[in-house]
Amino acid sequence: MTCDHIRALNLAKEGQWDEAHQLVQSYSDKRSCLIHGYLHRVEGDLSNANYWYQRADEKMPDNSLEEELERLYELMAS
Repeated sequence: MTCDHIRALNLAKEGQWDEAHQLVQSYSDKRSCLIHGYLHRVEGDLSNANYWYQRADEKMPDNSLEEELERLYELMAS
C-alpha cells in the first residue's frame, strides 16, 4: 500500500493537520518524509521538521509555508 500524497497535501491545505499527519506518518518514502517535515513546520515543531527533511535527504527549506506547499504539489505531480 502506498501513501496518497496529494490527499495528504489537500488535507494540510484545508487545515486538517491531524488527518494529514495520520496519513503520512507510517510511510518512509521520500515524498511522505517531505510532507511529514512540512506538517511539522506548520505545527511549529522545527526540530521534528528538520528530522523528517533529513530522512528525505534534503535540508529543511527556508521558504514560506505557502511556497513549500506549492513546491510539494509540484514534486508530487512530477
